[in-house]
Amino acid sequence: MSRRTSPVIPGFGLTLGYTLLYLSLLVLIPLGAMFLKTTALSWSEFIAVITDTRVLAALQLSFGTALAAALINGVVGTLLAWVLVRYTFPGRKIMEAMIDLPFALPTAVAGIALTALYAPSGLIGQWATDLGFKIAYTPLGISLALTFVTLPFVVRTLQPVLADIPREVEEAAACLGANPWQSFRYVLLPALLPAWLTGFALAFARGVGEYGSVIFIAGNMPMKTEILPLLIMVKLDQYDYTGATAIGVLMLVVSFILLLLINLLQRRIATP
Repeated sequence: MSRRTSPVIPGFGLTLGYTLLYLSLLVLIPLGAMFLKTTALSWSEFIAVITDTRVLAALQLSFGTALAAALINGVVGTLLAWVLVRYTFPGRKIMEAMIDLPFALPTAVAGIALTALYAPSGLIGQWATDLGFKIAYTPLGISLALTFVTLPFVVRTLQPVLADIPREVEEAAACLGANPWQSFRYVLLPALLPAWLTGFALAFARGVGEYGSVIFIAGNMPMKTEILPLLIMVKLDQYDYTGATAIGVLMLVVSFILLLLINLLQRRIATP
């Protein structure tokens, strides 16, 4: 007589129920409460808040710098992941730890350090000032801060995928006459692209919502270097809770649409 052993993981119905409960308590209910808060505004008032020139300028700055940082890390992070996976060299473990440093370092500390470095009186900031441009208190400085904070997302997403690609595949392509660019284009890129898009999306999402490391180096000048999370804090300091919630809803909707498009593109690429 055979004994039926119970699975380690419960059935689909139970696990789905726990998942939906957990997701609802942590994500859906708080987001729903935020949307409900905006009902205190009429539709015309809501449109007036989100179409204010200061809000639109902060929206453009936040998403533009986050996109720039994600693209930079998409290139630099890929190179770093390649070096860490394919080569063994002295100091490799130190480099690994340095890449993970933005995960452990408080964002405010990162902002202070970057500001001290890139401010007009800083080590690199003085050199930039002598050349006639500024780094700190400009969108360039914000992009650098976001690049520092979001680098690990791309590297750590690509590393396992690169490690799973055997070198024999590249060697076989070379034996068949492929040059290095052809090997990368037709052998490595199809396997890396879904993971690259995942790392890019994570870096972009983190950059959009970043606050601590940016406020120090941004200068926080309205219409110039004021990011959207800071504008929300300004509204809260003014006790304009409905206005802050309306800006939060705008940020949420734009972020969701962009991430949805990235995920759809990733799914389309991954589907043979």
